Amino acid sequence: MNRLYIIEGLPCSGKSTTSAFVADILKENNKVCYVDEGSGNHPADYEFHAFLTDDDLSEFSDSVQAEILSVSEKTKRGYIAPLSEFQGELFDKLLKFKIYDFLPFETEKPVMLDKWHEFVENCNKDTVYVFNCVLLQNPMCETMMRFGFSSDKSYGFISQIAEIIKPLNPVVIYLKNDDIRQSVEKASKEREGWLDAVIGYHVNGEYGKSINAKGFDGYIKCLLERQKRELMILSELDIKSVVIDNPQRDFEKAYERIREIL
Repeated sequence: MNRLYIIEGLPCSGKSTTSAFVADILKENNKVCYVDEGSGNHPADYEFHAFLTDDDLSEFSDSVQAEILSVSEKTKRGYIAPLSEFQGELFDKLLKFKIYDFLPFETEKPVMLDKWHEFVENCNKDTVYVFNCVLLQNPMCETMMRFGFSSDKSYGFISQIAEIIKPLNPVVIYLKNDDIRQSVEKASKEREGWLDAVIGYHVNGEYGKSINAKGFDGYIKCLLERQKRELMILSELDIKSVVIDNPQRDFEKAYERIREIL
C-alpha cells in the first residue's frame, strides 16, 4: 500500500490544486492527511521555525531563555522554536536561527533528516498522507538556489530523505511545466508582492549569482535549470514516480491520468 504521495513541480505548476485533488480521490477509500505548502506545522518539515543549540540559547538572558523554551520542542540536537510565537526584538534576534534561510547547511541538514525520521516513526499506520512539494522543491531551493550546490550534492541529500520514507512506499507525482514563464506571469497577477520576493530570493542566492541572474528573466532561468535537475534526480531515486507533462495545458486530461494512477 502506498501511504505517502508527494506532489512536486515548479512554482505555479498547479501543485496545490493537484495535491488537493489527489487527497480527495484517496479519501474515497482511505483515511487521508493532506498537508499543503505553508499550512502551518508540517509533520515532516519545518516552515517557520528556528533551531537553537544550548550555546545559542546562552546568548539570551535567563528570562528570555525561559520564554523561548516555554514554546519550544526539545530534540536530541537542540530546540525547535516556532517563530510565530514571537514578535518584536526577540523575533528579530531569533530570525538568524531560522531553518531554511539563515543556518549553515551542516547545521540544518541533520535537523531536517531527524524530522523525516520522526514523521515515519510516528505517522498513523492507517492513514495515507498527501504532501505538497517537500521532497524536491524545499531541498532544491536550499541546496541549489541558496547554497549553489551541485546536482550530485542535492541528490545526496534528497536520496537520504527518499531512503527514510521508503517504508511508506511513497509515490511522487511531478508536474512538468514547459510554459513556466507564462504560468508565473499569470500567477503574479493574482499574488500581490509575491513575484518581487521570489525574484530576489533566486537571483541573490548562490546559484543565481553564479549565472549572473537578473530580474524576471534570471528567475525563469533559475527555475528551468531547477526543473531539469529535479527530473534527473527523481529518475535516480529508488521510489515510484510519475511525470505529468504540462498539465496546465489540459488539467482535465492530466487529472484523468492521475486518477488512473491512483
